[in-house]
Amino acid sequence: MTTNDHQRVRRGMDTDSIHKDLQDHLNFTLAKDQEGASQLDFYQALAYTIRDRLIDRWLQTRKTHKKNKVKRVYYLSLEFLMGRVLHSNVQNLNIEKEVRSAVEEHGLDYETLRNEEVDMGLGNGGLGRLAACFIDSMATLNIPAYGYGIRYNYGIFRQEIEKGRQVEQPDDWLKWGNIWEVPRNNLQFQVNFGGRVEMGKDDKGNLCPRWVDAHPVIGIPYDVPIVGYGGKTVNTLRLWTAHAHEDFDFEDFNKGDYINAVEHKVTAENLTKVLYPNDLHYLGKELRLRQQYLFVSCSLQDIIARFKDECDDWNEFPDRVAIQLNDTHPSLAVPELMRILVDEEGLGWDHAWSLSLRTLAYTNHTLMPEALEKWSVELIEKLLPRHLQIIYEINQRFIKDIAAKFPGDMHRIGRMSIIEEGEHRQVRMAHLAIVGSHSTNGVAEIHTELLKERVVPDFAAMYPERFNAKTNGITQRRWLLDCNPDLAELITETIGDGWITDLKQVAKLKPLADDRAFCDRFAQVKFAAKKRLSDFMNAEWDWETDPTWIFDVQIKRLHEYKRQLMNAIHIVILYNRLRKNPDMDFHPQLFLFGAKAAPGYFMAKLIIKLINNIGDMINRDESVRHKLRVHFLPNYRVTLAEKLIPATEVSEQISTAGTEASGTGNMKFMLNGALTIGTMDGANVEMAQEVGRENMFIFGLDAAEAKALSENYDPYAYYQQDEEVREALDLIFSDHFSILERGIFEPIRHALLEGGDRYLLLADLPAYRAAQEEVQRIYKDREEWTRRAVLNTACSGKFSSDRTISEYAEKIWGTKPPRK
Repeated sequence: MTTNDHQRVRRGMDTDSIHKDLQDHLNFTLAKDQEGASQLDFYQALAYTIRDRLIDRWLQTRKTHKKNKVKRVYYLSLEFLMGRVLHSNVQNLNIEKEVRSAVEEHGLDYETLRNEEVDMGLGNGGLGRLAACFIDSMATLNIPAYGYGIRYNYGIFRQEIEKGRQVEQPDDWLKWGNIWEVPRNNLQFQVNFGGRVEMGKDDKGNLCPRWVDAHPVIGIPYDVPIVGYGGKTVNTLRLWTAHAHEDFDFEDFNKGDYINAVEHKVTAENLTKVLYPNDLHYLGKELRLRQQYLFVSCSLQDIIARFKDECDDWNEFPDRVAIQLNDTHPSLAVPELMRILVDEEGLGWDHAWSLSLRTLAYTNHTLMPEALEKWSVELIEKLLPRHLQIIYEINQRFIKDIAAKFPGDMHRIGRMSIIEEGEHRQVRMAHLAIVGSHSTNGVAEIHTELLKERVVPDFAAMYPERFNAKTNGITQRRWLLDCNPDLAELITETIGDGWITDLKQVAKLKPLADDRAFCDRFAQVKFAAKKRLSDFMNAEWDWETDPTWIFDVQIKRLHEYKRQLMNAIHIVILYNRLRKNPDMDFHPQLFLFGAKAAPGYFMAKLIIKLINNIGDMINRDESVRHKLRVHFLPNYRVTLAEKLIPATEVSEQISTAGTEASGTGNMKFMLNGALTIGTMDGANVEMAQEVGRENMFIFGLDAAEAKALSENYDPYAYYQQDEEVREALDLIFSDHFSILERGIFEPIRHALLEGGDRYLLLADLPAYRAAQEEVQRIYKDREEWTRRAVLNTACSGKFSSDRTISEYAEKIWGTKPPRK
């Protein structure tokens, strides 16, 4: 074999090399021939072929990082909602044309093969999708980084809709394996649970704690290569799976106790079976805490092992390592890092605390106090007795600092303490994360201000220098280049391809919002996307949809604060109007919903039922279905979002002001030319600053107004004074939409009219209705609508995750790309 041939094997980026390697993998990796292979076989052969082209770059990236003694970023997140990765890898390697040609030479269709891939089941919603965008940006920006998470055997459940209700089915995403991962069985880290702490003495006679009689579990990593655009850097997503310390207990087996002989193995491996187990019951809570500690401990042990392999001076630790905690789920990193540094490495407390503080940073993702994670002292003491001691020590020192800065303010100490006193004492994990980190960032400007003003104001007063805003972003490579190739091609043809790695360049499109020819092409691209979505929904669910209608879409996790219920009530208002006047001037409007509710979230699941029942009634009513239809798309996921977002014209971002931290769906819609109907909440505020409120449909109370109203709010008064709202609610609660299940929506009536309408739906409904009327008015002026759509795309440059990650790197992590 010549040198040139050797370089082409598993490395060549030309069509012939890819074609040959695809055939080789089909024959020698999968042991299939062309005639006997299924579409799944061909997909797997292609995936292996693309993976080969990542491996060489992956190895070179690690070699470069080690040679240059880089500072690495370690992004700890319990979720990474990756979606499908075949095409994103092909795109980032810049070999799409060659891959398509190689596939065609085999008589295959590339799009068909892409559809054989299943979404990686590693995330739940926005938190996980954000993490996926971030690791794409880190690789594209050549920032040395590892993502750390859990390799869940079963991801977020597969949602089915039966008689309008959500039914959860297992998401067995690993059924056919995961070609993109590489198991690292040689890297195994022991993680302990339970046991007790006893005091011993070190070599110098000093008292030192020893964690003894613990029950060990082994964490083994599976690595996924993450390639940046252009293929220069391939970083690593390292996912942990749990294994038993000993697979088999021969003593139990020899006694004839075959069940107990493998019990520990089964119990250990259950740790990483399911994404976020339902924590309504004690065992669910315990399993979730075990998951969090396994993931944190394995990650920190791995980070420290890599550091010690390259450096022997602990003072350099913060100069070599930056650890970002994505929400409170990894906040056990604070006591775990201290445990390793003090107990295992022998550092003094003050030295260890200084290193830990300068290394750890925390991202907060919520404004809702009840969503801030807490763990009972009793449970932590049972599972992690040494960590509870460390948390107590951290808290005692912290309380002294509070007392020194705010003398005599005992109430402040009670509010700020990491330990929440009461009948059942709890550890406030957000407090622990803030105290143990040098940086606490919010994920939008308004979120950060409200975080400091409302959620943790005492901490903002104590550590003003630690708080900062890092507005979330999305990767334009996934959410435009990949999912909307027609629009991407139009933009590239018009302004060049620089926007793929510098989204600010889309600002060059602003003057073209008044260019009739460009706007016509832009509108044609949107219509084609609507046609593709219509064809997909008709083929998948037998829904007859018309691409000339307004496509109004609300896709996100189902939660009361996101107010899918307000959208549904407004649809009933439209239904009532059309029943009274079927020929009224109303451009036909299709409302699409996609959402999963947490399995134990009763009200969210009931709202799903209501939306489906409303849709079922409207879609069968001949008097209105010619102008109004409603569909709930089951099993919402990344792949479905990639079909919906390019086709959307009205983006629903209608959370109660002051509740949504940021949102990223709003950014994806904006980038793809949808117009936002939304409140001044989360990143909507900054979107309005970029594109102008006049090019969105902003409505309702702002955060300050919502807070003021909620203190003396009477939802029943709003119900009584607005006839259309009252008629819509009365129709729902008369069982018009639940004729065979009478009374099932009574909890919704109670929550709105007697339970205080916590999220101010009835207060904002009139303004929302007016905004929807404005949608109707503007949509009839197709030139004006398209002008605004173009401006939304042109003004979306700020919302790239590349910009977000650049800010993290410069202002929090202190890291730069390595030298070549």
